[in-house]
Amino acid sequence: MCRTNSTLVLLVLTLFFMTASAQDTTEPTYPTLEDFWEGRAEWVVDIEDVGLPIGESDTVYLGDGVYRSYLHASYESAGVIDQCGEAVEFPGCMTLWESTDGGASFNLTTPVCLMPCQSCPCDDTRDHITAQQYPRVFYTDDMVYLAYEWHAQTILRTSPDGLSWSDWSYLRTPGGTWPSSYSPCSEVERIGPHPNIRGEVHDCLVGAPPGLYVEGDMLYVFVGAGSSPAHMRCYKGNRYAALSTLRLCDYDPLFSGAEEYGPIDVFGAEANAYFDFRYISSADVLRVGERYYMVYEGVRGPDVLERGMDTQFGLGFARSVGSEIDGPWEKYPYNPVIMDMTFNFGIGHADLLVVDGITYMYTATSEDTRGRYILQWKSTE
Repeated sequence: MCRTNSTLVLLVLTLFFMTASAQDTTEPTYPTLEDFWEGRAEWVVDIEDVGLPIGESDTVYLGDGVYRSYLHASYESAGVIDQCGEAVEFPGCMTLWESTDGGASFNLTTPVCLMPCQSCPCDDTRDHITAQQYPRVFYTDDMVYLAYEWHAQTILRTSPDGLSWSDWSYLRTPGGTWPSSYSPCSEVERIGPHPNIRGEVHDCLVGAPPGLYVEGDMLYVFVGAGSSPAHMRCYKGNRYAALSTLRLCDYDPLFSGAEEYGPIDVFGAEANAYFDFRYISSADVLRVGERYYMVYEGVRGPDVLERGMDTQFGLGFARSVGSEIDGPWEKYPYNPVIMDMTFNFGIGHADLLVVDGITYMYTATSEDTRGRYILQWKSTE
């Protein structure tokens, strides 16, 4: 009788410790962009300053703690020279920044434009040397794709390794901004009136800072279309075909910005509802579950008549209504995120990454620093 009880106790203790051990090794669960959308998670500053200049970059994870960040920079901002040895004018060419500490800090190892000019001296019209702006990069298992803005035009290139790049192609012609007298444009592409702008030279727009996404053999390019109000649209096509053959997505636009500038004497938080009136651009897209999520830049436009720089920026989110990129999208109801409407031009261009289940975002943490945010569960207290 005593031996039986001892055996039973030993068996119970063994099961207890096996269960406890299994619980101790359970992988933690991390929130996703769906959790953020549904209000279960929030963005929290993880690293205040990762060493990237304030502005526009695109960051990719290569594995083993190694990250690359593609960023346009000039001699003025980072001492950059072109491959002919000349100082690069602002805003600059595309440069490569690297991190070997898990994306915590980045360094410009070689302050030289990543893409060489066809001949010396460099020529902006031919080589885009002073305006390879707002790069977006997408790595696949066999090719790397690049889109950037050159004077409002969307430029596309490919690469076998993310270091050497093909010759360039326009996304479409006409592109950028142009007068409707040269080529008619649709209502989606039209530049409308703005209360603080009187000097628009052109009245059509397709371009601005672009976005990229690849799924299977399909390449998607996201661009701004029109202004005041602004729209987000996409082009798509076989990624192995000529980049110049991409066609307009069937659903156009994917979504639109605010319909009006709003009261001209309202700024900051009170202007949040109008944050994406003038421009929508800089898309970065991730698939989570059956939906696609996008972070994008919204610009309300100048705060006073004819100010030379758009001064009201915000960071917005949108997601596909269904399981297709080429279909209707909806905007996050609490846009803009991270900051209220602000004069911080670096907040709108953000990089989304999921590494080991953790969702990160690189964007402005202040007017002077670009840092990293992490998606965390909201406290239940």
